[in-house]
Amino acid sequence: MAGGRIRAKIRRSSLYTFACYHSHPSEAEGPHDIEGPGYSRMVYCNQPHMHEQKPFRYCSNYISTTKYNVLTFLPKAIFEQFRRVANLYFLLAAVLSITPISPFSAMSMIAPLAFVVGLSMAKEALEDWRRFIQDMNVNLRRATVHKKDGTFGQKPWMKIQVGNVVKVEKDQFFPADLLLLSSSYEDGICYVETMNLDGETNLKVKRSLEATLSLDDDSTFKEFNATIKCEDPNPNLYTFVGNLEYNRKVYPLDPSQILLRDSKLRNTAYVYGVVIFTGHDSKVMQNATKSPSKRSRVEKQMDKIIYFLFTFLVFISFISSVGFIVKTKYDLPTWWYLQVPDDRGYFDPRDPLMSGFYHLVTALILYGYLIPISLYVSIEVVKVLQALFINRDLHMYDEETGTPAQARTSNLNEELGQVDTILSDKTGTLTCNQMNFLKCSIGGVAYGTSSSDVELAAVKQMALDEDRQSKAGTPPSWGKGRQGSGESEIELETVITSKDEDNHKPALKGFNFEDSRLMNGNWFKEPSADVILLFFRILSLCHTAIPEQDEVTGVFTYEAESPDEGSFLVAAREFGFEFCRRTQSSIFVRERYPSFHEPIEREFKVLNLLDFTSTRKRMSIIVRDENGQILLLCKGADSIIFDRLSSYGRTYQESTTKHLKDYGEVGLRTLALAYKKLDESEYSSWNEDFMKAKTSIGGERDLMLERLSDMIERDLILVGATAVEDKLQKGVPQCIDKLAQAGLKIWVLTGDKMETAINIGFACSLLRQGMKQICMTSNVDASAQNSKQTVKENILMQISDGSEMIKLEKDPHAAFALIIDGKTLTYALENDVKLKFLNLAVNCASVICCRVSPKQKALVTRLVKQGTGKTTLAIGDGANDVGMIQEADIGVGISGCEGMQAVMASDFAIAQFRFLERLLVVHGHWCYKRIAQMICYFFYKNIAFGLTIFYFEAFAGFSGQSVYVDWYMLLFNVVLTSLPVISLGVFEQDVDSEVCLQFPALYQQGPKNLFFDWYRIFGWMANGLYTSLIIFFLNVIIFYDQAFRPGGQTADMIAVGTVMFTCVIWAVNCQIALTMSHFTWIQHFLVWGSVVSWYLFLLIYGELRLSLNVNAFRILLEVLAPAPIYWCATLLVTVACNLPYLAHISFQRLFNPLDHHVIQEIKYYKRDIKDRYMWRRERSKARQTTKIGFTARVDAKIRQLRGRLQKKYSSHGKDVVVTQQT
Repeated sequence: MAGGRIRAKIRRSSLYTFACYHSHPSEAEGPHDIEGPGYSRMVYCNQPHMHEQKPFRYCSNYISTTKYNVLTFLPKAIFEQFRRVANLYFLLAAVLSITPISPFSAMSMIAPLAFVVGLSMAKEALEDWRRFIQDMNVNLRRATVHKKDGTFGQKPWMKIQVGNVVKVEKDQFFPADLLLLSSSYEDGICYVETMNLDGETNLKVKRSLEATLSLDDDSTFKEFNATIKCEDPNPNLYTFVGNLEYNRKVYPLDPSQILLRDSKLRNTAYVYGVVIFTGHDSKVMQNATKSPSKRSRVEKQMDKIIYFLFTFLVFISFISSVGFIVKTKYDLPTWWYLQVPDDRGYFDPRDPLMSGFYHLVTALILYGYLIPISLYVSIEVVKVLQALFINRDLHMYDEETGTPAQARTSNLNEELGQVDTILSDKTGTLTCNQMNFLKCSIGGVAYGTSSSDVELAAVKQMALDEDRQSKAGTPPSWGKGRQGSGESEIELETVITSKDEDNHKPALKGFNFEDSRLMNGNWFKEPSADVILLFFRILSLCHTAIPEQDEVTGVFTYEAESPDEGSFLVAAREFGFEFCRRTQSSIFVRERYPSFHEPIEREFKVLNLLDFTSTRKRMSIIVRDENGQILLLCKGADSIIFDRLSSYGRTYQESTTKHLKDYGEVGLRTLALAYKKLDESEYSSWNEDFMKAKTSIGGERDLMLERLSDMIERDLILVGATAVEDKLQKGVPQCIDKLAQAGLKIWVLTGDKMETAINIGFACSLLRQGMKQICMTSNVDASAQNSKQTVKENILMQISDGSEMIKLEKDPHAAFALIIDGKTLTYALENDVKLKFLNLAVNCASVICCRVSPKQKALVTRLVKQGTGKTTLAIGDGANDVGMIQEADIGVGISGCEGMQAVMASDFAIAQFRFLERLLVVHGHWCYKRIAQMICYFFYKNIAFGLTIFYFEAFAGFSGQSVYVDWYMLLFNVVLTSLPVISLGVFEQDVDSEVCLQFPALYQQGPKNLFFDWYRIFGWMANGLYTSLIIFFLNVIIFYDQAFRPGGQTADMIAVGTVMFTCVIWAVNCQIALTMSHFTWIQHFLVWGSVVSWYLFLLIYGELRLSLNVNAFRILLEVLAPAPIYWCATLLVTVACNLPYLAHISFQRLFNPLDHHVIQEIKYYKRDIKDRYMWRRERSKARQTTKIGFTARVDAKIRQLRGRLQKKYSSHGKDVVVTQQT
């Protein structure tokens, strides 16, 4: 098989001159000294049986992200349930209900508690089961593993052991952390995509040791044995220290030979590797944290309310007991007919304190209806139904992947409506890593007529503003004097649109350029055709990409280290310069030059490649063309290139600078292109020094290479510049804009380099032209302790300077962006610095953290969450985002991407970032208001009901007697009032979804907690207190000595209790009807059906034998229904209970309306249809003032265009005055 296997022909070592020189200095330096703690792991390669017993038995490759397992479910789930203070109280009450002093039967207390706790635990089990299924989908993936005698077979990931030899093929994920032994390339290199680990999409080059290159076929592993001694499991993705003992020699290992779990093999047919770390020992899982138990702020606040009510319950129970003691001591001896003291001592005038203690226990159970036992289970049911609506929302369904939104836990639904800060990953979350070549500047001439999204939106918005002002009858001041002109001034000022619309072709991936002057060989006719030729050759030659030809279509695609490099190659191909082949020493390009219709394949010898780094900010390639001319071709940041131009190479600098500024203003990523011709002698002398530096070993190697690179990259000649539009995921700028208008702050945490992150920031409008950037970096070597202190002082100074800059800024439109790299962030997150860093960050409009590790993402999230005390949401798509997703109050995973770790760790999963807008602005807003109103209403109805029991007990001499039949009380929370409140929590809408999106400022009602602050909570409690007073005392006044039946009889306790309970049912159901803003037939059915069910229950109960025990036989048919006073009292009490609330909401709507009240009025009177101008005006007011997002960028562009127009008209006015004077 060795002879027949496919071999790649490229020896990549000659291309990566900085990183991958063939001599392997690490091997030459000898093995690592790794004795001591932290380096105890021994791996017996190809001998997994050695790891089946201690001390070499390591963890399996099975992974789990669940909260529970079979053994821990019951104890942990029960603990979770009884962390809720209400459940703890009802557990105590259930225990006490077994004793004789309970006013209720034991079953009436135990059954509801068991139902509530059981239902909640079943929901937890179901959600964790779903996590388990997703885990098993990963664990059961298949891998090709060496079995014995050189034969390989399939095995599930979970069965892979340390020491197994694994064969991984192209586009497969690595099942564990592997040591690379060999690959399909001759020199043992492979290309790895680590997007799931560090968020970067550019391919990493990994390379095996030369000693293992011969292990390149299945059969070679028949006799393979080796031993690895290395570091213990740790979370550091970028370091590895170990030694390989093979064929009686010891070789040092470093990170360039390690293939990490969840990274992906790309552009390589296959690799062989030996398993070092499995399962939770792998570096990606070491970066993960355990699934936390998250509780929403509303639920935590609810616990405080229950503490308050429990305190109130103890207080009134104590008052009741004191009253009972007084009655027992002074009045009970005179009530001879009660036959006191009783046998059990519950009513003993001789020991009133003991009787009072017994009564205290009775009262604590009796008044328990102040604390609603069905509250938690009702909330659980509501949240599950809310989650179902989120899952079924077609507006969050991704048709391309067939992926719906998924609420993986329903505990945090209302938290979605209270988010203050969003922390987002970049790669795969905001971007889809595709660049579109849009414009270019060549030889001082701008090419490309396509408009960017920012340009189009600015013009559209200005046209809309002009239309509004003209309708309002107030023409804009900047438009004076334009009457009589044949067209709108805005049209004159707008960007040039494509002149070739008739010949418009479908957009290619990576290429959205339109300009007939360069296409189809027309550039031959341009005055600067020689410069254009150089421009195209730089695009097609200055890169490190690998071409791949489609066998069917014959079209070349390119695997590039960065997406913009890929877009340059696509552009070069469309312009007629197709990069088609690469060998270890040459690049071949098919040039449609000098004839566009007859391509010629030209070979360019690659002499040297000077890589792009974040420090250099440029890349160069030195080639020899077919004429023998040596050329240095360079591309890089314009500031870097301009500094390296020769005096005669600046011909086009002024015009190119202007074009670059224009491109930057509309959000395009730019690079400058330059070249230099080299003499043979000049190059030979430099190359000799360069090769010496490249082959040297030691700490000075990189510095020498950088110095020599800088030396040759001087005296360049400017050719032009490129402008590419970063291809964000669909709808990302609009989503960020809407979230910014909703008042949300957005931080980007990425593993990418700073330049890429900044460009993405511009693309998605987190950054814009004119925004002042505070870039925090640490360039000092922090190896020594004193150097670390110096670095920290430097960072503190940068923080201080940034804070001072913001403080002194006078311009109201000024915006600041904080950009910080991972190395600096390490110091910024230390205890004595982090609060100062946070204060600076929260004062900036946007924050971008670059080159951050997964651990740092989690630490930043924790800092924001704890430092601001506000709700945080983290969103990401890869395994590197798991830490921050779990650390944030809410974690959202992108489920449309390849890796599923983020989804498995998340609370909510969506297919694309743009769906976050609807998840928060619509569902978050609804869920917060629904849950808040539902909880407030729950406390209201239970206070209204529970206090009537207290009043009657005081009225009846603190006897512990309830005015209500036990069955009434049992059904009150479980049946008679539960369904209407569930309908409120599920179906209530203050405004519909479209209005939520059109008026994003409505979202701020959640972060400001307008519907669940203490003012509103106590308002609802006061309403409950008022309702209880009206229900009890009005009924007592009416029925105290009033003839009740035709025979002149007065009402007994059962009759009065039933009338009072009827009034409670009517009052609380009418109250919930007044609370609702949005009615469906379901709500009508449940609200009024609850009232009807009460009468049906009375009808049935009165016919049962049970009613005879409490003197309630035919209580409705024969006792209450025939009495007009029953119906009159019900009507009077219901109206009296709800009249104050009706007056309150009427007064509020008239004199102090909330935002949604105004919108409801507009919609009700259909002014949104009849008066579109007013509707647009209200919409423009209903957004938070923001300095980020597409709207902020458009506003800035409008200010710029208006400034130009004002200048133009002012100069035009002066010309008119001069003409008149002459």
